[in-house]
Amino acid sequence: MSSRSCCSIRVATVLGLILAAVATSAQAQVIERGAVTGYKADQASQARNSTIDFVNAKPFPLPEAPESASVAAQQDLMNNLANRYQSAAPTASGHAVGRAGSGDEFPVELGAPAVAPEIEMMEGGEVESQQFGTLNHPFSTARADLNVPTNTRYPYRASGKLFFNIGANTYVCSASLIKRGVIVTAAHCVAAYGKSQFYSNWTFVPGYRLGNAPYGVWAATQAWVLTSYYVGAAGECSVAGVICKNDVAVIELAPQASPVYPGTKTGWYGYGWNNWGFTTAGLTHINQIGYPVALDGGLRMQRNDSQGFKSASNSDNTIIGSLMTGGSSGGPWLNNFGYKPVLNGTTFGSYSAKNIVVGVTSWGYVSSLPKEMGASRFTSANIVPLINAACGNPVSDPRCQ
Repeated sequence: MSSRSCCSIRVATVLGLILAAVATSAQAQVIERGAVTGYKADQASQARNSTIDFVNAKPFPLPEAPESASVAAQQDLMNNLANRYQSAAPTASGHAVGRAGSGDEFPVELGAPAVAPEIEMMEGGEVESQQFGTLNHPFSTARADLNVPTNTRYPYRASGKLFFNIGANTYVCSASLIKRGVIVTAAHCVAAYGKSQFYSNWTFVPGYRLGNAPYGVWAATQAWVLTSYYVGAAGECSVAGVICKNDVAVIELAPQASPVYPGTKTGWYGYGWNNWGFTTAGLTHINQIGYPVALDGGLRMQRNDSQGFKSASNSDNTIIGSLMTGGSSGGPWLNNFGYKPVLNGTTFGSYSAKNIVVGVTSWGYVSSLPKEMGASRFTSANIVPLINAACGNPVSDPRCQ
């Protein structure tokens, strides 16, 4: 499928969030802050993406930043920590809540992976606590998918693998549901930065585990990215195509019989924008979910927990400590992951809503030694117009209810 000739382009402006169909090429469209570019899948790929090779899919390479970018990032962290006790006027932020879903399964066998590394859980080896790299940023990376499968439990099951084609080859990223039939992932898993070119045949497998799809296989009907990322607009990235303001994409999924969308069974996450979940000093805590190929061969879901900080020097990205690698791109960065407890004798803190996505895995460093990763923060200039493009009328669109 040609990434240009089959594209149906839509633009969503920030002011008024007006959707308009544009019968023109990507090169001719008007570019403005918050403009959204869309790709329309053909009918065959909506029914079933037969070109997707689940067995031999390759992890999509994680965009890599030079280690020189870490110098400014560490200075930003020190500034943030030094100012953590200083009060400041709160910045406008917002969020939308998620839902748990019914949990009913309808499994599909995708085939054994071409290479199946040893993945038996070793006693005492499932968690690497207080791990850090050369940048001294502590984190804990562990299997989210345990021998008693958690991949079919909410909130884990709202995350999954995202397969797609670049030419004849199949690649894989990570993604998560943030509406009943809408997923969020990284823009670099959807389009080639600055080339006005989409990939094709995105296929989402929520709760993927060891070659199995417990909640079925879901084809895409439409993918959306910010126009500034699509064309490589000036000021979009501090490191071109790697550390960017808007490495975020949303994908609409085709319904199956009834119609049914995956979130009906799996549930979906909420999402927050601007400074939701961040202190006034730019600090937060991130739970990262994904399928990095370096951990269990990408066959099991992984979880990483780390303090995050906002790096003004790096396109205002959030930076965390992490062990994840290629294949984890597009996986959700969440605040308050898990079930909310019932309180007795205490109160919740600020921003207490559960399972709120505030970014997706975007980049790491060229060297594997720093063990840090970055994400474009969700803002009112990216996730909001993207969701509005996908959900023009959420009242009448069941995928967005």
